[in-house]
Amino acid sequence: MSNTEIKRAELRQKYREKRNSIGAIEQHHAAQALLEQCLTDPAFIKAKSIACYLPNDGEVDTQKVIEYCWQRNISIVLPVIDPNRAGHLLFLQHQAQWHLQLNKYGISEPTFALDKIVALQDIDIIFTPLVAFDKQGNRLGMGGGYYDRTLATLDELCRRPCIIGLAHDCQLSEALPIQYWDIPLHRIITPSQIFTL
Repeated sequence: MSNTEIKRAELRQKYREKRNSIGAIEQHHAAQALLEQCLTDPAFIKAKSIACYLPNDGEVDTQKVIEYCWQRNISIVLPVIDPNRAGHLLFLQHQAQWHLQLNKYGISEPTFALDKIVALQDIDIIFTPLVAFDKQGNRLGMGGGYYDRTLATLDELCRRPCIIGLAHDCQLSEALPIQYWDIPLHRIITPSQIFTL
């Protein structure tokens, strides 16, 4: 393991502990504040289709954002581990009462169905989870590389979604060690502010 990867692993552990230390009441307030920040973002205001995620491992809760979108007929899609391409994600349509199942990481995702797949170019915003971020738009994920591999294909598209990281304020890092495959974010939204890059 390289020095960079050792450092990234240490940071991953540090920031996972930080976000997991956030209590239920604070998480609830953070979810509401996150929605309020989203409502000031021009891309969010115009979006017709948003890829979100269901929180896991202390991630900032997206449920209020999802419910807001459903109330306004904004399409919500969720990531699913691609059964045919190792290490990649697909995005599937999701509605309130649709069945969810746990993937191999214990994360809820829609049941796979070909007719529910939404192409990347048909998504306006992709909200990504993260473990840590810095003010340069770098994102440290859980280490599986799923988002980086999937979003690397955006260069081939004429129309690209806006990639926005969602995080708790405590997940801000001074500067993250990055790798060549890391896909930078367009901005990061936390419960207290928007970091525009």
